[in-house]
Amino acid sequence: MTVKPARLAAAGLAVLLAGLVAGCGGDGKQAAGGPPPPAVTVAKPVQQPVADYDEYVGRFVPIDSVEVRARVSGYLDQVNFKDGQMVKAGDLLFTIDKRPFQTTLDQAKANLEQARANLAFAETDLQRAQQLVRDHTITEQAFDQRTQAKRVAQASVAAQEAAVRSAALDLEFTELRAPIDGRIGDRRVSPGNLISGGSTGSTTPLATIVSYDPIRFEFTFDEAAYLRYQRLAKDGPASRSGGAEVSLQLIDEKDFPHKGRMDFIDNVIDRGTGTIRGRAVLDNPDDLFTPGMFARVRVQASEPATALLVPDAAIGSEQVRKYVLVVGQDHKATQKFVELGRVVDGKLRVVKSGLVPDDRVIVNGLARVRPGQTVTPKEEGAAPANGAAGGPQASAGDGAQRAKAE
Repeated sequence: MTVKPARLAAAGLAVLLAGLVAGCGGDGKQAAGGPPPPAVTVAKPVQQPVADYDEYVGRFVPIDSVEVRARVSGYLDQVNFKDGQMVKAGDLLFTIDKRPFQTTLDQAKANLEQARANLAFAETDLQRAQQLVRDHTITEQAFDQRTQAKRVAQASVAAQEAAVRSAALDLEFTELRAPIDGRIGDRRVSPGNLISGGSTGSTTPLATIVSYDPIRFEFTFDEAAYLRYQRLAKDGPASRSGGAEVSLQLIDEKDFPHKGRMDFIDNVIDRGTGTIRGRAVLDNPDDLFTPGMFARVRVQASEPATALLVPDAAIGSEQVRKYVLVVGQDHKATQKFVELGRVVDGKLRVVKSGLVPDDRVIVNGLARVRPGQTVTPKEEGAAPANGAAGGPQASAGDGAQRAKAE
């Protein structure tokens, strides 16, 4: 009774061992060798001239800004624009009730005619006196009195002519026209209100006009940056073209597509902040920029120099350090820590140190490889030595895009 179960157990163990041996026998070599080395794409760093840039935050400001105020006091009669519209220099904006000013002008013209009549009489009277004084019919004193009367009449005519011009000017000032091209804000006074005019500070503000095209951009930078820009512009193209080129980025943009030129740097460094104010001017034909808007500006800080660039997809992170994996002749991946610079063309990253031009960098498949691991490299293409942005550079960028897609 005890012998039979033991035999059955031994037979079952034999069958199990036979099955394990059979299962391992057909694939023994693959199990021992492990999976094949991962396939990766490698490329040499791109070489091309790259300049250093500084970035700042600033605001757009108008070139011209005018607060529309009346020069004469009166009741506002008409508003001849829509709030926020674009206006041209000379466009009629406001009209003040003209009737009182027209009456004053008419009165001044009548006074002028009276003064001219008095002058004509004085001149005729003086001509008669000249003959009479020669005949000794009147005294020299009477002749002098008539001469004086003519001069008074001439002065009265001049005064009345000035009064007519002043009244005509006041009548002209009842029409307030745009002094500049730009966008006008909202009206601050409605028709029917009495507005105060003149040159005092108590005049009534009616609206504000700001120019839009071109437009300025103001920002500040420190003393060290000021020295860099001055030395760069001293013998560079900026000094000959009238200002260094700058690029701008709005808050909803990823690149710096807008181009402008520096047109002013202040003459004093602020003693409190240690910064100096700079200004660029940009074309604004579509009214995309508006005064008061924030943006980032990029300013060239050095002459272009040949640099090494790799795709962003080729860069890995180890805590706070950045690295790339380089494949040697033995097909093993070696980790190299690098110091990175700015992004160029939105896809290539400048490598300041840590790489040499002949390094074969993994640009596709970085996530599948560990340092020291053997890989199966596929050459993507090396960057040309002259830095031309041709096929090799484009290939490296394509590899970056494929790596991001993975």
